[in-house]
This record gives sequence, structure tokens and C-alpha cells, in this order.
Amino acid sequence: MDVSVYFNPACSNCRTTEGLLRERGIDADYVRYLENAPTREELEGVLRKLGTDDPQEIIRTKEPEYDQLGLASASRDELLDAMASHPVLIQRPIVIVGDRAVVARPPDRLLALLD
Repeated sequence: MDVSVYFNPACSNCRTTEGLLRERGIDADYVRYLENAPTREELEGVLRKLGTDDPQEIIRTKEPEYDQLGLASASRDELLDAMASHPVLIQRPIVIVGDRAVVARPPDRLLALLD
């Protein structure tokens, strides 16, 4: 099973997700997106796998950068560009299994992908 996780080791939901996958014997690729920011194209791919076209589904609106950049009224393109430039804005963890994905908040949401 090909599994990737947009992962922040400081995030408790990410660590719980890692534990859930490990308990099931699933070896995942943990993408440290804060250190290696995804491109806009990669974010578009994540949205497709989530089954949405709306970047609001993967943006962290409570991060200070969200307000500082004035993203409350931003367009779709502006949101994607902001996340590519400021990866702290990307929701986590995002678990990708093949051509499907889920924002694992709470972490047990990833279980639907594993069935």
C-alpha cells in the first residue's frame, strides 16, 4: 500500500496518525512539508485526491499568517500560492493512499482510507 502523510512532528494529531499506521503495520512516507514545501501543482493533486477543488479544505485559518496575508477574502489561486509559499498554512496531517486522501483531523478519519 502506497501511503504518504503530510507530517509535522510537533503536531499531536500527526504523531497519533503515525501510531495508528504503525499499529496496522503500514509503512508510510512522512512528508515534512514545513521543511520541503509542496508546490502549487502538488497541492492541486492533494485537492483532487481529497475529492474537492476548494483549497479552504486544507488551509489552517487560525495560523497568524492567514490573517497577516489577508487570506479571508482570497481567491482560490491566492490561497494555493500562499500555502506553497507559507507551508505552515497547510492543514495536517493529510494522509494519501493511492489516488485518495483525507485530512486526518481527528486521526481516526484515516481509517476510511485503509478499508
